[in-house]
Amino acid sequence: MLLLKLFFAFIQVGMFSVGGGYAAIPLIQEQIVEIYSLMTLEEFSDLITVAEMTPGPISINSATFVGMRLAGIPGVLLCSIGCIIPSFIICLTLAHFYYKYRTVSGVQVVLGSLRPAVVALIASAGASILMLGLFKAELYDIVLTDIRFVELAIFLAALWILRRYKANAISIILGSGVVGTLIYVLLGAV
Repeated sequence: MLLLKLFFAFIQVGMFSVGGGYAAIPLIQEQIVEIYSLMTLEEFSDLITVAEMTPGPISINSATFVGMRLAGIPGVLLCSIGCIIPSFIICLTLAHFYYKYRTVSGVQVVLGSLRPAVVALIASAGASILMLGLFKAELYDIVLTDIRFVELAIFLAALWILRRYKANAISIILGSGVVGTLIYVLLGAV
């Protein structure tokens, strides 16, 4: 039963994650955390963090990690296949029609109108993960007095370094991990 739930959850993720891997994060969260309650939001956030750091598309990495965490190797296979199959079929179909009708102006209008929705999905996923990191709560459950100042300082420093110096994201991730570990271990911050 669990394997079927995972398979159908990731088929839905694969079908409706328009715009790439980051657009899939809120869909995976909805399926795994909210609808089926197979993980807590904190576990899911940790999983996304690891999926982000590993090579490859984040949606496939997330499917792999969710499958492994919940059902072992069969879960890995079914979650990954479930995530890939809809995209594969849709891409083949769309490629056929796009090459056949790409000169029609309506096609370009439809593609252009999808961009704001994709940006909204990515922003939603980013806001959820940011609020979980800074407040250990969902966006609608935050209490400003519960802010985690160490995480806020690391976030602001990493954002500033990324924007100012165009640093490599891997070095920012590793540096943030080292700084956070040092602060928590040496200073005993909570």
